[in-house]
Amino acid sequence: MAYVYVDGQRIDLSPSKAIGKGGEADIYDIGNSLALKLFKTPDHPDLVGQPNEQMSAQMRLEIHQTKLKEFPCGLPNKIIQPIKLAYFPKNHIAGYVMKLLRGAELITHYSEPSFGRTVAKDDVRDIFLDLHQTVSLSHQEKVVFGDFNDLNVLVKGTDAFVLDADSFQFGKYFCSTFTTKFIDPLNIRATTIQEKNDNLNIGSFIMYKPHSEMSDWYAFAVMLMQSFLFVDPYGGVFKPKNKMKMVNHSERPLHRITVFNPEVKYPKPAIHYSVLPDELLDLFQKMFERDYRTIFPRGILENMRWTVCSNCGGIHARGSCPFCKFAAPAAVKEVIVVRGQVTATTIFQTKGHILFAAFQNGKMNWLYHENNKYKREDGSVVISSPLDNTMRYRISNQKTIIGKGGQMVVLDGSQVVEKISVDTYGGLLPMFDANESNFYWSTLGSLKKDSPLAPEYIGETLADQTLFWVGSHFGFGFYRAGEVQIAFIFNTNGRGLNDNVKIPRIQGQLVDSTCVFAKERCWFFTSTKEKTRIINTCSVIKADGSIEATSQCEAGDGSWLSQIRGKCAVGNFLFTSTDDGLIRLEVKNGQIEAVREFPDTEPFVDANSNLFLGQLSGNGGVFVVNDKVIKFLQIK
Repeated sequence: MAYVYVDGQRIDLSPSKAIGKGGEADIYDIGNSLALKLFKTPDHPDLVGQPNEQMSAQMRLEIHQTKLKEFPCGLPNKIIQPIKLAYFPKNHIAGYVMKLLRGAELITHYSEPSFGRTVAKDDVRDIFLDLHQTVSLSHQEKVVFGDFNDLNVLVKGTDAFVLDADSFQFGKYFCSTFTTKFIDPLNIRATTIQEKNDNLNIGSFIMYKPHSEMSDWYAFAVMLMQSFLFVDPYGGVFKPKNKMKMVNHSERPLHRITVFNPEVKYPKPAIHYSVLPDELLDLFQKMFERDYRTIFPRGILENMRWTVCSNCGGIHARGSCPFCKFAAPAAVKEVIVVRGQVTATTIFQTKGHILFAAFQNGKMNWLYHENNKYKREDGSVVISSPLDNTMRYRISNQKTIIGKGGQMVVLDGSQVVEKISVDTYGGLLPMFDANESNFYWSTLGSLKKDSPLAPEYIGETLADQTLFWVGSHFGFGFYRAGEVQIAFIFNTNGRGLNDNVKIPRIQGQLVDSTCVFAKERCWFFTSTKEKTRIINTCSVIKADGSIEATSQCEAGDGSWLSQIRGKCAVGNFLFTSTDDGLIRLEVKNGQIEAVREFPDTEPFVDANSNLFLGQLSGNGGVFVVNDKVIKFLQIK
């Protein structure tokens, strides 16, 4: 479809106007701070070969012919709701016009340790107080959100906005969609059907009770918990002593096997629940383990105050510090620790935050923030400023590149040497990357790199819809907008794009993506919302653009692909960090196989650790970078 009609006026749509994509619709910027949500038709390329999804798309369009006309008035202004209807042809509803919200973050990012640790917990509290009001006012209008999840809440400052209003439940219109992590387990049951896609094998569920106000508050509580602690109620890995009690990770909610269960290994990157006030902790345990349902007590949030312990530096919301029962983290002066076959050397530690790191030209480089200053690895100050978690960072040897919105600044030491306008992915993420020799950026859809005389043109992409990464020898990127998906490879020292890279079509809503490089191949990772779950995918791509292997799993299942970050590559190998230690993987006969585990590394890594292969004092090993510390692991 190339156009729609709004108020009888034709609005042309093109990939250049696309600004977002979900499982059910494509989003377009139509100007005047307005966006158009265009529902996918059964013949949409994203749905090819999926008869069930094609049938759902047809049913959804049929329902919206009346549902959107009867959408309730008087809902809170924090709901991004239909303003006008869009038609194609002129008498058939194809989507709707809504307010375009710029510069906002999905609330799911607040549950990611790398982002969430840079956000004040009192700000998180205020975000949920705002969201609480929106939920309460909507329920007063007899509207239930239904598929209420962390991908349909946007945050700007401490204001929370709710998306996907077309799926709301009201009157005779029920919401039949759900997200496994946020659906009230009282409303679903397991089926005997298994979804199989390559090596993906996960349980399937059906909803046998409709969404309700109580299921909205259940989802609210899940989002609140993971935003405070970086773990959802059913996170971690269930390791029962009695193997007969083992259940699929996705089915743990049906058995109420939560992170409070003593046989669940609590994830290392998460903040322990002991930091929560007793009233909130007791409510979580009653809701997630004993099926207690209630309107979330607003007073718990209003009375909550987070504090930094003056003794150990721990952050908590209790009357006394729970960390001081143990060794004070700030007092640990670890230099070298040996465990089994592993020698771990701490090479850097900060009370602030390590923001970015890279192993370049035979040495580790990093950028960190401490005492309101951005500093490099030698302690030199790059800029003096409070921490801004909307910035993006890269390092190119001695240069530091910092981006925000549509601007990128290149600094040599503390001196600004270049200011460049760049494209933003999704209207927020400035698009640039760097290796040890150059930095690269996209502006108005043109991919460029620096050179002594003038910027060098590499190739043409799609403005504000392209993601790309660079290694030492080649780069990889992709864009998807409307019905278009293109992936490409480029030589970091050449010109031109090979845009014939046939990665698997990215289904559903893209939640996160990243890429790590070896000399002759890269490992491309995506995390996508597909149907009711978040699915992680890894594609191994050679420098000529051919696909060597692909693997998938459900996010958080405890496997090597449970998280898409915390990985590095060399030769034919991929190293990944887990809470149980490092794992080495290899491509064999078109399959990605775990070939060796390193259990002795377990005390020094977690699933959120960033990894870099390199050398220290002539010894080869792995640099492990976490929020506040960098260690070097030498493995015999």
